[in-house]
Amino acid sequence: MKQANNNHSQSKSTGPVITSLDIGSTSVKIVMANINHEQKIEVIGVGVSPNSGIKQGVVVNIESTTECISRAKEEAELMSGTKIGDVWVSVSGSHIQSFDSTGMIAVKNKEVSQADIDRVIEAAKAIQVPADRSVLHVLPREFKLDHQDGIMDPIGMSGVRLEANVHIVTASQAALSNITKCIEKAGMKVSGLVLDQVAVSKSVLSLDERNLGVCIADIGGGSSKLVYIVNGSVAQTGIVPIGGMHFTQDVAVGLRTPQANAEVLKKKHGCALASLITDEEVIDVEGVGGRKARAIAKKELAVILEARAEECLNMISNHIRLSGLQPLLGSGVVITGGASQLDGLVEMGEFVFDIPVRRGFPLPVQGLKDVVKGSEFATSIGLLQYGYEQRRDLYGAESGSMVSSVISESVGDFSNKVKKFFSDLF
Repeated sequence: MKQANNNHSQSKSTGPVITSLDIGSTSVKIVMANINHEQKIEVIGVGVSPNSGIKQGVVVNIESTTECISRAKEEAELMSGTKIGDVWVSVSGSHIQSFDSTGMIAVKNKEVSQADIDRVIEAAKAIQVPADRSVLHVLPREFKLDHQDGIMDPIGMSGVRLEANVHIVTASQAALSNITKCIEKAGMKVSGLVLDQVAVSKSVLSLDERNLGVCIADIGGGSSKLVYIVNGSVAQTGIVPIGGMHFTQDVAVGLRTPQANAEVLKKKHGCALASLITDEEVIDVEGVGGRKARAIAKKELAVILEARAEECLNMISNHIRLSGLQPLLGSGVVITGGASQLDGLVEMGEFVFDIPVRRGFPLPVQGLKDVVKGSEFATSIGLLQYGYEQRRDLYGAESGSMVSSVISESVGDFSNKVKKFFSDLF
């Protein structure tokens, strides 16, 4: 946070700076924000850089990943006019494992306090975790006081025995240390590591959806990350190994066009339902190895994408069915992430899942809100939200002290002007 203080004098920075770093399989995104005097997140800088050093959430090339992080960092720092100190980082991938656990304690003064909640969560955490794994999160699902269950917040309630059901998320220590190494080589410090799905759930859901039960499918470049929220808390997480890169690969092979052009075609003309495209529509497709471009029916592109979209959504649907949580998902499914922007995906989802589906966008923020309003920034905005909630006292206090200093400065300026006015007058 030293960085934030050094930059208070700069015109663009008006509060403590909080930074998120989303390292994906296709791109690295850095979003810098202030917490303004209304305690709202105000985005002041964004940096995005293509990434090829990560596969399925695991670093496969340290040099390449470090370089991508450095490029995104430079871009964000230039835009904000502020240096980045520490960052909140998203973690995902097949190395993530999660399970449920329970803890039980005796309530100290017959009334539940925050200290009791901390103790019962510690008790639930006291289980054997393999030496090569780190605990990322301990997420409380519900509390039980004496024989009363289904309690979400037991503070202030009277009872003798407090139990907690928690969901514990663990990650491979090697994978985490490789990610940390890349970030430190790029000249930043890690404030905290946050599971991708936990961050996304902070940014795309309304309170009603959290309480009614919902599954979020964050369809990224390399994979689709799932999280089930039941009664307002995380009940389960999962991963499906299909993402936007697979769609692009199919287009490149099916239309015999370079990977870069396949990505452009997918974003510009892609549709997950061929029935929505008329037979007359035509698009130009670049040839491979210097062959000249040719025109093809747009429907051909849709047919290729439809097959992959159906496979992806069926795998997600299968995961939902096997989780056993489908009856509890009153709000249905929210799809988000960069690859969720494919036209027709929501309509296909409603058909495949047979429960309501909507596309999730990050909650509105202040500042450069138009830059980060797309689904691909859901994780970045969620990380900022998570970081702010974890350090609310720190960010709130800094923001408050700065507001008072700004007010005292402006009062000082005003009294000087008044003095000058009268001295000029007489």
